[in-house]
Amino acid sequence: MAGIGVRGVGNTGLKVSSLGFGASPLGNVFGNVKEEDAIASVHEAFRLGINFFDTSPYYGGTLSEKMLGKALKTLMVPRDQYVVSTKCGRYAEGFDFSAERVTQSIDESLARLNLDYVDILQCHDIEFGSLDQIVNETIPALQKLKETGKIRYIGITGLPLYVFTYVLDRVPSGSVDVILSYCHYSINDTSLEDLLPYLKSKGVGVITASPLSMGLLTENGPPEWHPAPSELKLLQLIAKLRGRISQNYLCNIA
Repeated sequence: MAGIGVRGVGNTGLKVSSLGFGASPLGNVFGNVKEEDAIASVHEAFRLGINFFDTSPYYGGTLSEKMLGKALKTLMVPRDQYVVSTKCGRYAEGFDFSAERVTQSIDESLARLNLDYVDILQCHDIEFGSLDQIVNETIPALQKLKETGKIRYIGITGLPLYVFTYVLDRVPSGSVDVILSYCHYSINDTSLEDLLPYLKSKGVGVITASPLSMGLLTENGPPEWHPAPSELKLLQLIAKLRGRISQNYLCNIA
């Protein structure tokens, strides 16, 4: 993968590939993936120059973390050659951003990932919890984890963009190192661009995920759980069918 490049992440000092490996598919989120294929995909990504891997205990009910952990263990390279980000607060059984649960969560994640520490621990989809709890309880708990060395940097994730300004305006400067936004920096939605100057002023790194809008912009289309309005899903299906008709027509002419 020529010219993949390396970039910094806010003020963290981390150097990550400009393309990262989102490991939710390893949890069978978008369809079943065989273990050998999951491991092979991580190895191939690393071979091509990707050194950033993002996962969560929520993806596949911890399956994504387990598969990523197996893959990284068999890479047989020094730990400082790759950057791992996982999440806390969202689980198969529901949301829990309490200090007790997120403190327990990192130990569980480290065990599944076969790691002594993660580079980034992110509060997962904070719009589904209390933002005031995130500010007053969760972030302080993650700060304590940072002091133990189990995590290096702290992040927050969410779909609505307002959650980032709400939290960042209320926590001490430097408490949050990274935000992860998804589905807002793609060909159908570029609204994240408006927030970038604010995030830069806060010294916060930006990870933009789901450039294909969680499957909406793919040939297969979005999964059933996709939050897009039914009208948008219908348009995607129409575009897909039109594309197939065009392909068949061109093939017949040829």
